[in-house]
Amino acid sequence: MSTLDVVLFLVVVVGVIAFGIWQGRKESSDGAESGGAAGYFLAGRGLTWWLVGFSLIAANISTEQFVGMSGQAADWLGMAVSSWEWLSAIALVLVAFVFLPKLLRCGIYTIPEFLEYRYGVFSRIVMAVATLIILVGVPTASVIYSGAKVISVFFQGRMVMGADLGDITIGCWIIGISAAIYVLVGGLKACAWTDLIWGAGLIVGGAVVMWLAFGALKVADPNELILTKVANSSATTENLQNAGAWERFTLLNAGKDGEAAALPGENLAGGKLHMIRPIQDPELPWTVLLLGIWVPICFYWGLNQYIVQRTLGSKSLAEGQKGIVFAAMLKLVIPFLIVIPGIICFNLYHKDLRFEASKKNAATMAEVSANTNKVYPFTENFALTSPDQALAVLVHNSRVTGVAHEAIQGVSPKEMAAANGELLKNAAGKKIEAGTKLIGYDYDAAFPTLMRNLLRPGLTWFVLAAIFGAVVSSLASMLNSAATIATMDLVHQVKKDMSEKSTVRAGQFFTLLFVLISCLIAPGLGDPKFGTIFKFIQEFQGFISPGVLAVFLFGFLSPRTPRYFGWVGILVNAGLYASIKYWIGPALGSRGLWFPGATDISYVDRMGLCFLIVVAIGFIVTLANPLKEPVKLPVTDLINLESSKSAKVWGGIAIVLTIVLYIVFA
Repeated sequence: MSTLDVVLFLVVVVGVIAFGIWQGRKESSDGAESGGAAGYFLAGRGLTWWLVGFSLIAANISTEQFVGMSGQAADWLGMAVSSWEWLSAIALVLVAFVFLPKLLRCGIYTIPEFLEYRYGVFSRIVMAVATLIILVGVPTASVIYSGAKVISVFFQGRMVMGADLGDITIGCWIIGISAAIYVLVGGLKACAWTDLIWGAGLIVGGAVVMWLAFGALKVADPNELILTKVANSSATTENLQNAGAWERFTLLNAGKDGEAAALPGENLAGGKLHMIRPIQDPELPWTVLLLGIWVPICFYWGLNQYIVQRTLGSKSLAEGQKGIVFAAMLKLVIPFLIVIPGIICFNLYHKDLRFEASKKNAATMAEVSANTNKVYPFTENFALTSPDQALAVLVHNSRVTGVAHEAIQGVSPKEMAAANGELLKNAAGKKIEAGTKLIGYDYDAAFPTLMRNLLRPGLTWFVLAAIFGAVVSSLASMLNSAATIATMDLVHQVKKDMSEKSTVRAGQFFTLLFVLISCLIAPGLGDPKFGTIFKFIQEFQGFISPGVLAVFLFGFLSPRTPRYFGWVGILVNAGLYASIKYWIGPALGSRGLWFPGATDISYVDRMGLCFLIVVAIGFIVTLANPLKEPVKLPVTDLINLESSKSAKVWGGIAIVLTIVLYIVFA
């Protein structure tokens, strides 16, 4: 970055945060609701549709997407990872007209609060505790880590006041402290106003990076590009020589014939421009589109506190619905700004991603050289990019397990990975500890690598400020929401007579506590055992999302379902999900009892199964032990509850456009 870039970056970041704090502290003319707890936690219930819409997008689209989602796109998933975005458009329409009216009618501060009205206090406490554990330990820590990833990759080798900005731990504390400052002072209103600016900047910044990426692809050396084509592509160097940017993109990545026969889970196995993945795919087989993926998406947009808190702060039901549908339209654009650049990054800079992986692998290879008594897994890509190191690991694992291996020099990377897999199975049977997995490419570095290679002086400050701001904004939103749950759902259960001032102070205390915990957890998420950051977030939310979604659907639609189902559904799901993840899934896969060729149950299918089982339990207990009198929920008079007709029209348009995109990228 040039000196001008650094100055502009600092001025913009500090200026926007100061603006958010000013808006957050400014007294409005809305009356008592604008101050105190409602003002701090729900922005005084005065957010207009455009603030709600941009705030939803900025809270959602952060480095979780720019790092995690673009990383999965750079790997084998490609466009298929867009399902998380495009199906969200449909889920948002559902939230606007099914979930939001029910939630706003009760006048609640938090999602767990609804459970008390419907199922009782214990259900509220169970969900609050479970939500806090997941929210602080997974998405909050992950956003800190992925934001620090951008800093560490982009600024590697740069020192500021003796601190190495290439150190992931330093980056985590920079991100965490920045977010804590303005959420402490301004609350949700500060988040909402900065979200408006960062959300718009993020979309423009993503578009700039995509434009530059296609420009670089157009002039790249065909002899280098051909090395990154998918295995079932028929492209040749001659094809690429005279092709434009988009044609090069499709030639390298659009292979489809033989997709099901290609090894799922390795980068060059099959086409990356298709939404429908083979049934053997370990991440997003086509089966998840039928049910599994809808569970985390509907939970995230309809029942996830740090997202829903924006809609709970709407001026009216109509404003909230219009804001949600506006966000749904924006979700249709996001994959073009995140997923496609991620795919292009591997085509252009696969060597950079290999270099980032080698830095991650260095500590593990040092352990191998020291002859530890652990065994080490590795990916097929590791064997492809580092065959000598892969062979050294095989020799080491053979010594530790006491199983002789055949000389396999010269065999394919797939065979090397398979041979190591057999050694690992033997080690598991002998209860030998496994070390950190060795990887061929660091896919989470994809978007930061694009930024580092493509952005030039005079432009760098804008894109970096937009992404940094979005990271801090998302994190601030999560901290504010976690503090809201801890204060309103837990502390208020013990001390019901807290003053408005004490309530706000409790929220500020929890904000500091949670940012400290998350900053301590975040640096460790770089360990390859967690996989890509996007998968880590989605997978671990499965411990609560299916059960919570099932419990709320019964709460919305079945007034005679017994009250104990609220906590039973959440706890049963957590135990069931853990069982499928750690025991049932691997056992079925190893015996060939799941889909043909699948070695485990995809974590998204896992969520679908848990949801179906909890729903079945809900039906059983409702039929066997229905409430004598249907539950009557409270109705607030704080806001207008009239629905929006225009939002219904635009919601229908969003659904139609989503279907069209799936047809185009079938």
